[in-house]
Amino acid sequence: MHDDVRTVDDTARWVAHHRALESARPDALFRDPFAARLAGASGVAIAASASASPASAGGDAWYLTARTVLIDRAVSAAVAEGYGTVVNLGAGLDARPYRLDLPADVEWIEVDLPAILDHKAAILADEPPRCRLRRVPLDLTDVDALSALLASVNPRRSEHTRPDQASYGRRSVDSQRRTAVLSEGLIMYLSPDEADALADTLLAARIDRWCLDLSAAGVGKLMAQRNQGILRRAPWRFLPADGVAHFERRGWVADTVEPLFPAAVAMGRFDGAEAHRLAAAPQPDPRNPGGAPWSGVVTYRART
Repeated sequence: MHDDVRTVDDTARWVAHHRALESARPDALFRDPFAARLAGASGVAIAASASASPASAGGDAWYLTARTVLIDRAVSAAVAEGYGTVVNLGAGLDARPYRLDLPADVEWIEVDLPAILDHKAAILADEPPRCRLRRVPLDLTDVDALSALLASVNPRRSEHTRPDQASYGRRSVDSQRRTAVLSEGLIMYLSPDEADALADTLLAARIDRWCLDLSAAGVGKLMAQRNQGILRRAPWRFLPADGVAHFERRGWVADTVEPLFPAAVAMGRFDGAEAHRLAAAPQPDPRNPGGAPWSGVVTYRART
C-alpha cells in the first residue's frame, strides 16, 4: 500500500480523503462535497496504509481536520478584511474556491505542478467556483517564475516598482485589492533553503499576509517511522527548531498562532482523558519548542 505514494502530489489524495471522511460526519466541521471524487481510490488506499503504520497512533484525521478548519477561518478573515486576491501556493486538491462562502469578485489563484492541477480541473470541470478562479502551473522552487507571478497579481508591488505617471490612477484603484498568500501542506516538503527562499520571495513581492501550517523539529521524531512508509517518497524536510520564530527572523511577524493539537481536542477530533489533560496543560512555546512536537497554523504579516 505504501507504494501508492509516489510523489508529494499523492499526499494530496490522502488529505482529500480525510476531508471526505469529515464531510460525511453528522457533526462535520466543514462540508467538502468534492473531496471524495478528488481523493479517488488512490486516496482511500493511501489513508488505509497510513492507518496501519506503527507511527499512526491517534490517526491522521484530527490533525488534518483541525488544520482545514483553522485555515478556512484564516481565509475567511482575510477576505472579510478586504483581501481581494488569494494566491494558494501548492494548491493540490484543495477545493476552497468551490466550497467556501466567498464574494464572487474575489480572485483565487491556484499554483502547483501541472499534473495535479490538470487532475483537479478534469474532475471539477462541471462545477462552478464561487469566485474568480484561475490555475497557474508552476514549480514553486523556481524563484524567478514565482516572483514574476506575484508581481503580476499583487498591485502593491507594481505600485512601488513602476511609478509611471501614465497609469497612476489605475494602480491607485488596484492597490486597494490586497493579496494574501495561502500555503497549506507545503512548507514541510521543501528543503530549508527552499523554504527560506519562498519566505524571502513573498516579502520581496510585498505580500503582507501569509497563512501556512508549520511544524517544529520535535515533530520529526514522530515522523521518523512514517518516513519509512507513507512519506518515504515524500519526507517532511523543513521542521525548524525555532518554530514560528524562524520566519520572524527573516522579516515576518506572526499575527496569529494556533496550535493544532489543543484545537483538535477543543473541536472534538482528538478525544480521551489523556488528550484533554495534555491539551489543558501548558503548550510548547511556538517560538522555542525545543524537542517537543509542535504544529500550528500561523498567519504572518510583513514587518513594516
